[in-house]
Amino acid sequence: MTVDLAAAERFLLENARLLDRHRYAHAFGVGVDRGTAAAAVVVALRAYLNADGGFGHALEPDVRGPLSETTATLHGLEVLEEVGRLDEPMVAGLASYVGSVADADGGVPFVLPGSLRYPRGPWMEPVEGGSHLTFGLAAVLRTAGQESPWLDAAEEWCWRRLAVLDELSSYWVKYALTFLDAHPDEGRARATIAALGALVDDDGSVPVAGGTEGERLDLLTLAPRPGTRSRALFTDAQVAAALDGLEAAQQPDGGWTFDWLPWSPAQTTEWRGLVTLRALLVLRDHGRLPGATTGA
Repeated sequence: MTVDLAAAERFLLENARLLDRHRYAHAFGVGVDRGTAAAAVVVALRAYLNADGGFGHALEPDVRGPLSETTATLHGLEVLEEVGRLDEPMVAGLASYVGSVADADGGVPFVLPGSLRYPRGPWMEPVEGGSHLTFGLAAVLRTAGQESPWLDAAEEWCWRRLAVLDELSSYWVKYALTFLDAHPDEGRARATIAALGALVDDDGSVPVAGGTEGERLDLLTLAPRPGTRSRALFTDAQVAAALDGLEAAQQPDGGWTFDWLPWSPAQTTEWRGLVTLRALLVLRDHGRLPGATTGA
């Protein structure tokens, strides 16, 4: 099935946030200077930045308050990595913010108590102890060349959690793979990735415990980038089938949708813009969008 890129672009222009429209221009804009487009992404991201160094203001659509959140901060760092701007001065402040809210053992909380004052998804609840976000934040901040006592502690925290694989569920697996794809100890990382394969079902997906009926993370969510270490868990046939499914999931309005709980109109619209852009980026990176070049 061929993706209707023009319909997808129209959907994004009609529905996506300004930030995500700039990301689309950076990835797919014909005749657009990529440096200028990346700078526009950075400017849009700064609107979500708080004085404490973290990102808030519903940058992560399921937490709608203005306060900085670890989920929003990881999302913002992922966007900076996407457009090749992890050298931005704000990254040092983001690393400092994460260290300031982390537990003494290096683990980073999933949701902070301040979120309780604001609208949020019903699963966005503060819990004791570090979360799967620790894996993702440690990976992207180390990739950015950041150095801090927190980051050293966080990496040790990650390895301790990876020593007990049967305690890892869907999003833990996803972000563990992100951590292992980026870690400089390739031998240790590849061995741990192979062990994580026991948690992945035959179709290359992992069920989301406590999610909506049938909610799963497929292999393109678990390991979205071709050529990474984590792709060793999946066969070429599994990847091809997942890409076929992603192409077929384009909706009549041109966008893609999600399988977790839609709980507010703004959250739903923003997530649809995000998952549409993510679908296009994944398809582009796998050569499924003729004429589109791979990104930065």
